[in-house]
Order: sequence, then structure tokens, then C-alpha cells
Amino acid sequence: MQGQEEMRAADEDRQLVADRLRVAVDEGRLDLHEYDERLQRAYAARTYGELDALVVDLPAPAGAATSALAVPGGPAATVSASGGSARTTGSPGGSATARWLAGVWEPWLKAVPVVVAIWAVSSLLAADVLYFWPGWVAGPWGAVLLVRSVSGILSGEPARWAVERERRREKRARQRERKAARRKDRELPGGAV
Repeated sequence: MQGQEEMRAADEDRQLVADRLRVAVDEGRLDLHEYDERLQRAYAARTYGELDALVVDLPAPAGAATSALAVPGGPAATVSASGGSARTTGSPGGSATARWLAGVWEPWLKAVPVVVAIWAVSSLLAADVLYFWPGWVAGPWGAVLLVRSVSGILSGEPARWAVERERRREKRARQRERKAARRKDRELPGGAV
């Protein structure tokens, strides 16, 4: 049986390492260039050994086990930078790629039915099938989005988007916590509420 370093890593394992790297850059342990380089290597890694090498010089998050990665067959958890609570990776909202693609295609999916409806109403009012001009809206725009989707998936854009989205979510959570703490501090000196 091969050692854990030689075992194939899953997407969930890569995401755990990406989260550790994000925490490290937030704490100032990595600069942005090194973070970007390690993040690219994390998403390209195939084995646990390749992933462990990316975080070996970083301290383990508070409350985490000594290994940087999940044990195969067990649930993977990561420590949130803001609250210190564990959460399971692989959100129920679908994969990062599916969410990224939905964001890329959403404007097209909203606009094309509107222009087709305008064309259909115009054709009905004219009592004739008019030239299908919505094709000039849907076709070129859809081709551009298709190229963007394929090139984005091949370059790892969904993973970078997911990391940035998580960073913004945690930043908003920290801001809400600070705001709640300030509100609580203002209420205390005035007496019991």
C-alpha cells in the first residue's frame, strides 16, 4: 500500500490547501506573488505530497489536526479565519465551476428571452413572422461567452473566483462582527438595556 504522500488528492483537498494559503496571506505570512504561485500549484497538484509541500512552512490553523489535508474517506473540515469554527468544504450550492458559469451566463440568459419576446410580440402585432433579429444579439454574445467559459475553465478561473468570493464573504462577516461589537460597546456605558 502506498503512503499518503503518493495518494491522489481530491478537489476538496485542494480547496483545503487553498483556504490555508488564503489565511496565510491574510495574516501576512505570504506575499501576494507567493500566494498566487502556491495557489496555482495547489490547484494543479495531483498528490497529497504535492499539497503538503505547499503548506509545510505555515503554522497549522487553530484547532486543526497536524496534517494539512483530510484523511481519505473522512469528512474534510477547514477552520474559518473569522470564527474559528469548522465547516465542511464542498458547499451545497454546487461546485465553484457551476456557480462561476452561472454568473458568466446569467446576463445572457436574462436578456435573450426578453429580446425574443419583443420579436415575438412584434411578429404577432404585424401578423407576420418578422426577420429574427434576436439572433444578432444572442449569437455573437453567446459566442463570446462560450469562448470566455472555455478559456476560463482551462485557466482555473472558477477556483480563483471561489477563493475571492470566500475572501469577500469572510471580510463582510468580520465587518458585521466589528459593527455588532461597537453597537454593544455603545449600549453598555448607558446602563442596562
